[in-house]
Amino acid sequence: MGKRYFCDYCDRSFQDNLHNRKKHLNGVQHLRAKRVWYDLFRDAAAILQEEQTKKPCRKFLQTGQCDFGSNCRFSHMTEQDLEKLSAQVQGEQRLKELRQEGADVPPGTIEDWLEKRAKRLSAAQSNSVLPEKPAPFQYPPGWPPVQDLPPSLQAPPPGGWPVPPNLQWG
Repeated sequence: MGKRYFCDYCDRSFQDNLHNRKKHLNGVQHLRAKRVWYDLFRDAAAILQEEQTKKPCRKFLQTGQCDFGSNCRFSHMTEQDLEKLSAQVQGEQRLKELRQEGADVPPGTIEDWLEKRAKRLSAAQSNSVLPEKPAPFQYPPGWPPVQDLPPSLQAPPPGGWPVPPNLQWG
């Protein structure tokens, strides 16, 4: 059968010879798939600049869908999306300027995140009338009966797993 070439961008494989590979690598489908892949890693400033130069896609704004998808030459971003993106770009620029000035910018710590989370949860609880109880664990629908599941998929016992007395790790 011979060697086969697999293209990660297109998720296809074909017989590996010079003619087929050249034909594939210069094909429209491959070039589009490659562009979509690299667009995933563009910075926010480049995306904002490109989206601001495009006109809005009428079909996308009316129906929420566009037949061209990511290949559409018009913008699929709303005004709110553009505002969020510009705020993100400004934040990145400020952070970059602070780093260039030599200011010590501490990375986000877990304590900051926990504090913000606690504030968010307390605000959510003060807005709700009834306090929410955590839902009991339930297996996803369509799973086999609990006794037929392997041990790795079964819920742990209420007191935790028993630890054998002579257990040594490593």
